[in-house]
Amino acid sequence: MSPRAGLSVQRVVAAAAELADEIGFEQLTLSAVARRFGVKDPSLYVHVRNLRDLRVRVALLAGGELNDRIAEAIAGRAGRDALFAFADAYRGYVLDHPGRYAATQIRMDPADLADAPELRRSVDLVDAMLRGYGLPEPAHLDAARLLRSTFHGFATLEAAGGFAHSRPAADTWRAVLDALDRTLSNWPIPE
Repeated sequence: MSPRAGLSVQRVVAAAAELADEIGFEQLTLSAVARRFGVKDPSLYVHVRNLRDLRVRVALLAGGELNDRIAEAIAGRAGRDALFAFADAYRGYVLDHPGRYAATQIRMDPADLADAPELRRSVDLVDAMLRGYGLPEPAHLDAARLLRSTFHGFATLEAAGGFAHSRPAADTWRAVLDALDRTLSNWPIPE
């Protein structure tokens, strides 16, 4: 079967990412993407192997976009400034692209990751941001896990409407980042 005119892997994945933001990543199907292009499902199999392949490709696209946003935000910054810029870029991406962000949370096989520099870049960005705090291993890894857990938890709860209280979520976000900065600056280092 030859590729349908106008369709490409990039266009199919981009449409799937947009659809994930609209309807939720868990609702993403090949049929829904095919309808977006006005084609039948089999037309997509020229571009992606199956739904799993499409979801992995959306996850890699989203991971690259998130990393680009973070890299731009932290460029030339260190310490507290880098932490706040990193966190704001992360939170902003989750709020702007909830379906794409959900894609970044799927478990991937090592074969899926073999050609995925996007994922290595995320580790490098965290390392660059944390460098300003001078944490040795294993404190560095522990701090990275704390940050990811906090950013992910806060942003996904906010995106789901979990902070519909009288105090604006943005105010709480600033307080959380202040607390994280103090924690990173005073991380207990075992002797």
